[in-house]
Amino acid sequence: MNIKKLLQDSLEKSFEKLGYDKNDVTLTFSNRPEESDYQCNSAFALAKKQKLSPEAVANLIMENLEQDVAEVSFAKPGFINFKVKDEVLSKVLNDAMNDERLNLEKLENPIKVVMDYGGANVAKELHIGHLRSPVIGESLARLHKILGNEVITDTHLGDWGLQMGLTIAQLQDDGFVDGYFDSTKENKEITLDTLNEAYPKASKRKNDDLEFRKRAEDYTKFVQDHKEPYWSIYESIRSISIEKIKENYGKLNCFFDLWYGESTSADYVDTVVKMFVDKGLTREHEGAIVVDVAREGENIPIPKKNPDDPQMYKNPMPPVFLKKSNGADVYDTTDIATIYQRNIDFNPDRMMYVVDKRQNTHFEHCFRAVKMAGISSESQELQFVGNGTINGSDGKPFKTRSGDTIKLEDIIGLITNAAEQKLKSNGIEDTKDLALKIGVSAMKFGDLSNDPSKDYIFDIDKFVSFEGKTGPYIQYTGARIYSLLRKSGLFENDEIFKTINGKESLITNLGIENKNLIKITDKNQRSLAINFLRLQDSYFVGYKATSLSPVCNYLYEFASSFSKFYNDTKILSEQNEEVRNSYLAMCLFVLKVIKQASSVLAFDIPEKM
Repeated sequence: MNIKKLLQDSLEKSFEKLGYDKNDVTLTFSNRPEESDYQCNSAFALAKKQKLSPEAVANLIMENLEQDVAEVSFAKPGFINFKVKDEVLSKVLNDAMNDERLNLEKLENPIKVVMDYGGANVAKELHIGHLRSPVIGESLARLHKILGNEVITDTHLGDWGLQMGLTIAQLQDDGFVDGYFDSTKENKEITLDTLNEAYPKASKRKNDDLEFRKRAEDYTKFVQDHKEPYWSIYESIRSISIEKIKENYGKLNCFFDLWYGESTSADYVDTVVKMFVDKGLTREHEGAIVVDVAREGENIPIPKKNPDDPQMYKNPMPPVFLKKSNGADVYDTTDIATIYQRNIDFNPDRMMYVVDKRQNTHFEHCFRAVKMAGISSESQELQFVGNGTINGSDGKPFKTRSGDTIKLEDIIGLITNAAEQKLKSNGIEDTKDLALKIGVSAMKFGDLSNDPSKDYIFDIDKFVSFEGKTGPYIQYTGARIYSLLRKSGLFENDEIFKTINGKESLITNLGIENKNLIKITDKNQRSLAINFLRLQDSYFVGYKATSLSPVCNYLYEFASSFSKFYNDTKILSEQNEEVRNSYLAMCLFVLKVIKQASSVLAFDIPEKM
């Protein structure tokens, strides 16, 4: 039963009877939950059209309503309020309890989506700048999936640019790859630590050593041409890097369908370049092949440091570079070829790129180029989801005390250690795995609660708190329910997790097969039920906004309403068995809802905390 849809349909029928346009129906959750659950504000706009008072219009609408799910009332000057009946809310919760999806509806018109996030670079250490993309991208992918879209996720590794040539050249100079060039010599073992030293050294060196830079550029071209031994060295570097990247992303509960990279689309580069040339879209610029995508009179505004500063503009949007003067592929080319490749492999309705918002211009001009060349159809949506930076308490990008960019592995360690200390202060020892789960939830919830495009403050103490709007608070709510259900004595061998997934003991002992166990009898249970409806609605709000913030907010409200119910209700000591079982069923229902929402946010609910 979709209460909001039932009320919406009832209002639309009332409008049709009155000769009003049903598109003028506005139904929202009430901003005064103590008075009503839903409200309709349409009377205000209609009053002007009908030349009547809002109160008169509201009364006419109410007189023509046909529905039996809610009590209807009027509030001045023109609000129509709906308070859902307790028995209807009880039915909604019981129906959801017995449904695997908790009666969460799917999108009316599901689509196929390729989502590109993660964006780690081969041969480079993952750092804090790589955190938001996988965190936001993974949860957006899960949100799309739970609402019915077919989703294909790709980390799209940076494995084809100058960093590869730089790393190989540095490894050669440091004697690690001698055996590749001279069969009489041996190679040294290349580890992740080796790469972490080689690339930064080479990156710094290229600015002062022009001969070294030229050699690195040549090596990059050799890799792109699959020339030996450069290709074999490249494959070794790529394999070592991916193993560590997978490990760190796995700690964040981020998993990908595809571990493709810029190299994956390399076979399509010549094809797409030819498409642009054949359509007369290219020109030569200092030996390079470029495509102009700037529109007439278009300039790029420079972000203001001070709101009172006059608006300044950069040059018009730069052209797309398809080939460098030496014939090597560049960033633009591989991203365009990737769109071409994804259309051949998957032909998705939408491609989403969840990356640093500072890449907006790059993706905008690539998107324009593929539309111009017909590589992406007019109906295909290309969506850029830019994320802001992670800042310290001073409002500046989060760094180490020495001013260096902090490693992603160290960030995970910092927040995991903070969670471990929190657990120890609560008397819980030997909690490495639990601390990691709590740390991940703290980090994810702290990030996802914000608008993805905005910067946010990385506040470890706040994030790991078991109180307030945090991931650990949600986890603690779930763990509290696990503990309560264990103490109820209704579960064999304390196997509560199995019972949540439909095993026999819960159904037999609570009588859920009757599908009528939960009964709303007080304001706390009503609050839980309404916040459940708000939480389910938040999935669709977040989907439209491309943000998990609505889900985080209403998951917190839902968990908070359970805490109120838990603190005010004597659950286990209730003498009336029917009432007690109803309370326990409500607790189990809440746990299932929290587990569903936290799964979308990509963190776990531990059984003990």
